[in-house]
Amino acid sequence: MYIMAFLSSSDRAFLRAASNLAFCNPFLPERIHHERAALGDEFVDDEPVWSFSVDEPERRRSNVWRIAARLEDLCPRLRHKLATGAAAQPEDLILYEDAVLNLLYQRYYPRFFEAGFGTHSGAGAGRWRFYAEYLADWRHFLEIENRPLPSCYEPAHTFACFRQIQCAFERIFQNIIGNSVPAARLRAAVWQSIFTHDMRRYRRTLFARMSEFATLITGPSGTGKELVARAIAQSRYLPFDHRPMTFPDEDAAPFFPINISALSPTLVESELFGHRRGSFTGAVGDRKGWLETCSELGSVFLDELGDLDLGIQVKLLRVIETRTFHPVGDTASRRFQGKLIAATNRDLAAAIRQRHFREDLYYRLCSDQISTPSLSQQLADSPQMLRELIVYMARKVAGAEAEEFASEAVAWVEQHLGSGYSWPGNYRELEQCVRNVLIRRDYQPSAPAAKSPDDDLASRFRAGAFTAEQLLGCYCAFLYRQTGSYEETARRVELDRRTVKAKIEANR
Repeated sequence: MYIMAFLSSSDRAFLRAASNLAFCNPFLPERIHHERAALGDEFVDDEPVWSFSVDEPERRRSNVWRIAARLEDLCPRLRHKLATGAAAQPEDLILYEDAVLNLLYQRYYPRFFEAGFGTHSGAGAGRWRFYAEYLADWRHFLEIENRPLPSCYEPAHTFACFRQIQCAFERIFQNIIGNSVPAARLRAAVWQSIFTHDMRRYRRTLFARMSEFATLITGPSGTGKELVARAIAQSRYLPFDHRPMTFPDEDAAPFFPINISALSPTLVESELFGHRRGSFTGAVGDRKGWLETCSELGSVFLDELGDLDLGIQVKLLRVIETRTFHPVGDTASRRFQGKLIAATNRDLAAAIRQRHFREDLYYRLCSDQISTPSLSQQLADSPQMLRELIVYMARKVAGAEAEEFASEAVAWVEQHLGSGYSWPGNYRELEQCVRNVLIRRDYQPSAPAAKSPDDDLASRFRAGAFTAEQLLGCYCAFLYRQTGSYEETARRVELDRRTVKAKIEANR
């Protein structure tokens, strides 16, 4: 008796590549590798870095749509084979499941976008009613009579995952702009902070546990640390209720930012932990702090963490370790259910050595660490990015005349500051420069601050002043200043810890 083969060798190779693509980090080079493996000679090498472009705001994503078109053709044929008794190995059935998930995500991506970011976003529960169409497709492809599939995915949970993936991609893509390698790495790092490096494991279990991991964002002032924090906080998993076809907790995921350097220690403590009436001068009533107000799906953002008082650091350490805290003047404990995100432009390794920052708190925070690159680092890799950023900023401040003004601003910067200007204030300085040029057709940079070791490292690198041994030693020292850990530095450079320590000591 002849039994129809389920997958040809070419179909299997295509589905394996498409499966790897569906679960990879879209902002890493691995995306291109999987696209090329899936498409072969049809692959179009036109998007090496996925980044927002002011000249081409509509993404081409041509390879993605080619793969989606092939899945639209292949999945119905494979479904028919399964329904008519084709023999299939378990690993082939998993490839089929992944292909269907990929197909459904691409098929409904425009609907997710419209519901979350388009003209119907925020328009109430009705905007998610396309779940009924999605569910019909789901049942057609994945609930085949007498052919159980191995993974037993749950449609509402997968729908919620699709929404989160689409939301995270748009927030990262639209808000962290730039086609430089450092910008691409930053987008990839934010994606990984949301989904981890293994999206299959994330979908199975970790989607409900990410609030247990604090995130530490480091980088120079003005490099978009709060922007990164908001992207993470606003891209969290929200469960979907299939009965009313809504995300009932959609409004329960607020973002609570606290700028520590702008408040006294007493006010920081009150903002974070809350207080009881009479616990300090001016406490005329009970007040809930952000840690208590924050829901399980919300996020508290501590900006300028390096300025946090040592006494409050002890209390914050307890929050991270036990998820509990006490309001000021109260003996009853409360529970923090949300996610903690912190940021600093301080050298925490130096602060730890000077006993201004607790080492145990640092190690509780650094399980998920993101470093935002300086503007000068990005421009060194991609000088044309300056124009891109100026056009992007001009559209925010100049309205209908943005394009004309952007050309004027670019010309002014090139004439008066030159391509070698280091932008010590990073994006914040560039934005103020654009505004100054718009109002006064002039911008006067402030006196340059004293150079940091990282500035000296960058200038010596550009000047080609290193031997290979010196470069390795300086790079190890640079990583150690970021991480405060010989072990983490050794892991990143893939050297023995003792070797790394010796090289760092030699550069002091």
